Amino acid sequence: MTKPKRTGKVYLVGAGPGDPGLLTLKGKECLEAADVVLYDYLANPVLLQYAPATAQRIYVGRRGRGQYQDQADINRLLIERAKEGNVVVRLKGGDPFVFGRGGEEAEAVAAAEVDFEVVPGVTAAVAVPAYAGIPVTHRTLASTVTFVTGHEDPTKPVALLEWPKLASTSGTIVFMMGMKNLPSIVGQLLSEGRQPGTPVAAIRWGTKAGQQTIVGTLGDIVSKAEAAHLEPPTVIVVGEVVRLRGQLNWFETKPLFGKRIVLTRAREQVREFSQLLAAYGAELIEAPTIQIVPPASWQAIDDAVTRLNAYRWLIFTSVNGVRPFMDRLHAAGKDARAFANLRLCAIGPRTAQELETYGLIPDVVPTAFQAEGVIAALTHVGIHGSRVLIPRAEVAREILPEQLRELGAIVDVIPVYRTIAPSMDVASLTQQFHDGQVAAVTFTSSSTVRNFMELFGGRDAVRPLLAGAVVACIGPITARTAEEYGLTVTVMPAENTVPALAEAIVRHFKEEVRVAVSTRS
Repeated sequence: MTKPKRTGKVYLVGAGPGDPGLLTLKGKECLEAADVVLYDYLANPVLLQYAPATAQRIYVGRRGRGQYQDQADINRLLIERAKEGNVVVRLKGGDPFVFGRGGEEAEAVAAAEVDFEVVPGVTAAVAVPAYAGIPVTHRTLASTVTFVTGHEDPTKPVALLEWPKLASTSGTIVFMMGMKNLPSIVGQLLSEGRQPGTPVAAIRWGTKAGQQTIVGTLGDIVSKAEAAHLEPPTVIVVGEVVRLRGQLNWFETKPLFGKRIVLTRAREQVREFSQLLAAYGAELIEAPTIQIVPPASWQAIDDAVTRLNAYRWLIFTSVNGVRPFMDRLHAAGKDARAFANLRLCAIGPRTAQELETYGLIPDVVPTAFQAEGVIAALTHVGIHGSRVLIPRAEVAREILPEQLRELGAIVDVIPVYRTIAPSMDVASLTQQFHDGQVAAVTFTSSSTVRNFMELFGGRDAVRPLLAGAVVACIGPITARTAEEYGLTVTVMPAENTVPALAEAIVRHFKEEVRVAVSTRS
């Protein structure tokens, strides 16, 4: 029997202005269901991680004059891929229908009788000024806001912008994509009677780590922008609301504003760390150097689950070991009651929290969150003669089982997960290092260090690559591994936790700023 042909569909999705946190929930859902993603230059590529690994990713970048992919080709791709039965996401910077040519693409798709939906995005016209501390409307300063294209379609027979009306408005004017035409925009407004003292702000790469804001007036903004070598993509705001920036500049005052930080932690674990650093204003580059995968066989863990009553202690040395162990316990038809005669030890608070999600409260959580801390804690409570089960990574430090055996324990170690080196866009990240765009690289385990070194060509290649970046390690063991590879570790927290590492990074850069200010003084 012939299967019915799958029906394709196109989603025109607004990616927001650059900060990946501004993607809408519906936009994320569309990406998760995508078979094909066509994305723009202004759509943050980080968002592509939400698409399935099997989804085809097609860059249809639109960057600068003379470098535009023909719109007809983009329309054709949308239609062809959808008619092949694919879910096609057209990921567009900002909002698809606000100077994004989404209307043209929707027209083409509709004319081809292809099913489509529009998922609005956070437009740069509002978000970028907001991130610069400029509200586009204000009860006492601006009751209206006008969004204007910074460059009209050159194929139009007659320019349609009504400069006399724009110049006479008492509200805010936001020009999109107008940096190259800034002298002309300013000249038109002045010639139509707008006062030279009218406040103006030009904001480049708004909502991202590279955000740059130049404030002036119609009388001097052109010279100020030229002196700062301001280039597209830029949003230009004209109006009295610009005066509020001095009071409302919240984003650029964050402690990690302007810092791009590389996260090498596994994608399955990076969420907490990413959220903490983003809250401090950092822009994150997720470059996982390890991927957590199941062991080659579940036999060892399944056998251990059947004889849990034989053990006195169950020690979890990582949050990664908890879920697979509990999954195999449930697969055997058991639940938390199987731990009735066991004492539990978690290497640190995050591992303890993971156990608590299963209704399990560990008996021991050492004050030092590493193998040495576990040994000290168990020595204190007494471990001699006890049978101990350690579900952990397939490859790990042997110090814990070896020293427990020296203390008289009978120790069984079983692999419940493996870590492997995933594929990564090494060339792109290498270029960012060379361009000085990376402020810090973080390592949260020795394996992240080793895999990073391997992926980027070894000691001789990595040392000069990281010369301009801060190396931050979660604890002394990870730091020792980094130093063995010749790296200089600048940041290490007193406590081996992700929140402590994030706070240590903030302290480092605050101190760096303090020293720079005092030196200038």
